[in-house]
Amino acid sequence: MSNAAEKPVENHVFEADVARLLHLMVHSVYSDKDVFLRELISNAADACEKLRYEAISAPELLSDDPTPRITLTLDADNNRLVVEDNGIGMSRDDMVEALGTIARSGTRAFMERVEAAKAGEGAQLIGQFGVGFYSAFMVADKVDVVSRHAGSAHAWLWSSDGKGSYTVTEANISDAPARGTRITMHLMDDAKSYTSKWDVERIVKDQSGHVPVPIDLIEKPGAEAERIGDGTALWTKSRSDITKEEYADFYRGLSGQYDEPALTVHFRAEGRHEYTGLAFVPESKPLDMFDPSAKGRMKLYVKRVFITDDAELLPRYLRFVRGLVDTSDLPLNVSREMIQESPILAAIRKGLTNRVLTAIEKLAENDADAFAKLWDAFGAVLKEGIYDDFERRSQLIALSRFRTTTSDEATRSLADYVKDMKDAQAAIYYLTGDNLDRLKASPQLEGFRARGIEVLLLTDSVDSFWVTAAPDFEGKPFKSITQGAADLAQVPKADGEAPVVPETTEAVTGFIAFAKTTLGDTVSDVRASERLTESAVCLVAPEQGYDRQLEKLLQGSGRLDLIAKPILEINPGHSLIAALASGGSDEFRTDAVQLLLDQARVLDGDKPQDPRAFAERLSRLFARALKG
Repeated sequence: MSNAAEKPVENHVFEADVARLLHLMVHSVYSDKDVFLRELISNAADACEKLRYEAISAPELLSDDPTPRITLTLDADNNRLVVEDNGIGMSRDDMVEALGTIARSGTRAFMERVEAAKAGEGAQLIGQFGVGFYSAFMVADKVDVVSRHAGSAHAWLWSSDGKGSYTVTEANISDAPARGTRITMHLMDDAKSYTSKWDVERIVKDQSGHVPVPIDLIEKPGAEAERIGDGTALWTKSRSDITKEEYADFYRGLSGQYDEPALTVHFRAEGRHEYTGLAFVPESKPLDMFDPSAKGRMKLYVKRVFITDDAELLPRYLRFVRGLVDTSDLPLNVSREMIQESPILAAIRKGLTNRVLTAIEKLAENDADAFAKLWDAFGAVLKEGIYDDFERRSQLIALSRFRTTTSDEATRSLADYVKDMKDAQAAIYYLTGDNLDRLKASPQLEGFRARGIEVLLLTDSVDSFWVTAAPDFEGKPFKSITQGAADLAQVPKADGEAPVVPETTEAVTGFIAFAKTTLGDTVSDVRASERLTESAVCLVAPEQGYDRQLEKLLQGSGRLDLIAKPILEINPGHSLIAALASGGSDEFRTDAVQLLLDQARVLDGDKPQDPRAFAERLSRLFARALKG
């Protein structure tokens, strides 16, 4: 037994169609080739963990090498990559069993098991050495495995090109690890990047930087080992053992941002499902926060092995949150798509979402200034949840803060709003638009302001949608002040005057009738206004349908072909209306009515429907004024 070549070689033919199997591995199981390194490191870590367990009852297995480690050796000259561990190792039977599992089960059976995992049946596919190991053939045209079981005097060599057969022979003990497994990949020509220190180190840190075993990298044979993974994970530590600075450093490395976390949520869930969550709410808005295609930025780990950052661990309205979840309940699955459909992941998503929202609620209760900054940065996104997340709608509405006609530059909660409502006030009033200053100057506010009724000023696009999904708050319905009747007649004015039903003179009534005839089907109605106290006119939407701003948004996005005809409200007490009602030619009054409608459009943030006709009417008005 002086030379491994003299030892008998066992030739085995794969029973399965390996070419079809490898096609499945590349195209159906893994999303990218880099994952092979994650799988091999995961297998090596499992071997070290198994040795640690076995050594509890048989400490002699550790011999004089008690510290677990994984070593990656790059060999650019020979285009090879070596992954070695000092774990439990394999005997000859272990090797045949472990590296032949998929082959003997057959491609059909393997595909059935993949489907079983996809259906959430929990098949521990990657946990079996064979599946993860065979990912090596995505980058290597030949793989040699030398392994020596802990405490054994014999080592074994498994070798294959993955094209139909493999060999097993006893290895020369002097060429084998003292304990554990060494996998040598003879890389394909298009896989030379896996001998690059920078590339390999990046992959390890991204995907396996937190496995429970230290990882060393040797840049070339004979070079000194450099530690690139220390075998510890921040999230596995107790919160009391982690400083604010350590959390901040970890957040920056995880998110790629340079600000401080505004809120840190670190917890361990126990019970039916066990997992650790570490989530950060950034201090500033991520650049892609309003990108329609942007997803969350939560990473999923299984047993401290990175799986994906595409798992939907939080709903879209929390897409600004950065962090990770680590669980041992999920398998190191064969497909990221399958993970998305896992019921375990659904339970984790629910628990994580509740934890993050609860932490935000506590911040609102305990630190109003910090919460105000958080809301200013992310409130527009959080309000999407009022529309999308029925289960947490009440919670999100209570969290929300709004600028109002009485809040100046501060924001107020709906609880504050309801507490300060007028005795005769039956609804929570709001006004939507895209500009706060324009909203504050809106003529629709005049009657509400005169009576001291607070109005929510909503300037985010989502505001027009969530108010239609939220039926009420504490029994008070939401009502747009640009839709339907104002219902202000019974509310006293702010100066204490009793409510008075506005009187409309016979002349003004006649002018309103004339305006209705003149405008015809341009508007759905012309009527005297309860809400106007200073402006002459305004536009409102009919009682049924959408409010003015929502109509504009839907039409602008191509989701509404035809908008409802507005109602023109006329202030019967305005001096201009009184003057127009007192007389003048029909030609003059016709121009005046059309100009009043265009004035209302301008006040509503629109432009005149026919700019040329508007200019001509204005010119005729100037001419009459100069003649007079």
